[in-house]
Amino acid sequence: MNKRDQVLGLLDQSQSPSYIPAAFFLHFPRDCHRGQAAIDKHLEYFRHTGMDIVKIQYEFAFPRLAEIQSPDDWKTMPAYRQEFFQDQLDIVAGLVQAVQGEALVLQTLYSPFMSAGHTVGGDVLDQHLKTVPEKVVPGLEIITESILWFVRECVKLGVDGFYASTQGGEGFRFQDPAIFGSYVQPYDLAILNEIDRTCAFNILHVCDYSGPYDSFAPFVDYPGHVVNSPLEVGGETMTAAQAGVFWGRPYMGGLDRHGILADGTADQIRTAVLDVLKDAPERFFLGADCTVPGDINWDNLKAAIETAHTYRK
Repeated sequence: MNKRDQVLGLLDQSQSPSYIPAAFFLHFPRDCHRGQAAIDKHLEYFRHTGMDIVKIQYEFAFPRLAEIQSPDDWKTMPAYRQEFFQDQLDIVAGLVQAVQGEALVLQTLYSPFMSAGHTVGGDVLDQHLKTVPEKVVPGLEIITESILWFVRECVKLGVDGFYASTQGGEGFRFQDPAIFGSYVQPYDLAILNEIDRTCAFNILHVCDYSGPYDSFAPFVDYPGHVVNSPLEVGGETMTAAQAGVFWGRPYMGGLDRHGILADGTADQIRTAVLDVLKDAPERFFLGADCTVPGDINWDNLKAAIETAHTYRK
């Protein structure tokens, strides 16, 4: 089987996976964010590391808009369509054509909440949602429609699914859980339900880049064929096996993006991977808790991936 079939096999309960798939993600240099340079760098990284999926980085976050400052300004949120997304769509088309079914091609998505934060800054968004959340709704609705437009165009171009990143439930953010339930979750689900309906393989990423979580409970019913999340939650650390049980589906992760993976030797990395795999569930996808440092040695990642591929219990 090729890499595409191997990874899809994680979802087939009638068969045992023949090896443990693995992948790590990073941001490429700025001169590889557009055009053929972006396509070539993704392919170079995929081939060098031997990873099992092609995950397309998204480097065109919604721009900061100075005209949105007060809660009343959210109704002026612009809708983004072809002109805004074209550079990213060109990368999607190029990679789908280049990979030609050898591996799953997944496009990175930022959630509506995250995109709203990119638009005004996270602190401003949080304050608006804490004080007059109903005034943020028009902006969230427009943002969601823009992302849905992009999703549908990616599907037309042949992506197999999405790596859907979400935030908003961090422990520091909202004391009132109703804010998340009313103003983050519904817009998350509008995107996640669409990709779940149309795509063969999606990864739900619960992102702790902005801060840790007291609980993952708000996300447990989110769609996603595989879940990629930190192992630390509420001040405690789960094992990969516990994470698989908690999420009720294959778990992706196991390694700290800033630990041995980033600065260890090849032998140290292999030992760390083996420590994770000895207690991992059968249906497991080795990865990091989030994006690894951009200057990481690709050979470190290759060593981790090769260890997963050759591991046998």
